[in-house]
Amino acid sequence: MVQEAQRQYHYGTGKRKTAIAKVRLYPNSGSADTGPGTQSLVNGKPLAEYFSWLTWQAKVHEPLKVTDSLDTFSVVAKVQGGGISGQCDAVRHGVAKALVAYDGSLKSVLRKNGYLTRDARIKESKKYGLKRARRAPQYTKR
Repeated sequence: MVQEAQRQYHYGTGKRKTAIAKVRLYPNSGSADTGPGTQSLVNGKPLAEYFSWLTWQAKVHEPLKVTDSLDTFSVVAKVQGGGISGQCDAVRHGVAKALVAYDGSLKSVLRKNGYLTRDARIKESKKYGLKRARRAPQYTKR
């Protein structure tokens, strides 16, 4: 871990629903003793172990595929809050923002594909007198 802390990285914070992802992109140097290498880590676990579905795994790497930098970086993310799907989208958002921190010219490509837009849809709060956000108690005539 000491060696990982000394390496240079590019940082991005991604958010989705109530999930927050702190993403670091480490440049790949090609040797196995310098850290994560080409593998991606989420909360200290390999990507395939943390996000078990292939669609979630592919979603995390979408910004890297669009910018042709899949083999250039390894992703190290720490995620908290929300569910597994929201966490996956938060990591994708963080990877896109970290790529912009690395190279500002990638911003137009990522913006065009919708990876830099924060999806702000969250659960609506419950209102008093109602059962849920909008569900009223059932009306009884008699």
